[in-house]
Amino acid sequence: MEVMMYGWYGGDWGIGAWIAMALMMLVFWGGVVTVVVLLLRRTHTSEGSNLLRPSHHDAERILNERFARGEIDEEEYSTRRAALRRPE
Repeated sequence: MEVMMYGWYGGDWGIGAWIAMALMMLVFWGGVVTVVVLLLRRTHTSEGSNLLRPSHHDAERILNERFARGEIDEEEYSTRRAALRRPE
């Protein structure tokens, strides 16, 4: 009776169960590390920049795109670019 109970309660699992457990631990800890890194990045970027106000480079990029599409002429482009580059 004792031999049967030993076999029933996990004596015949083999190496496959150990490999599966090791992989699941790697997935678990990888998930924990990923969540922590994403949370740290999110809090770091929200503290360092004002998300409501676009940066100078974004405004100039949009201005360049508008000029390239022909939405504004060269005079307006030069005036607006000079205004963007003027120190506040």
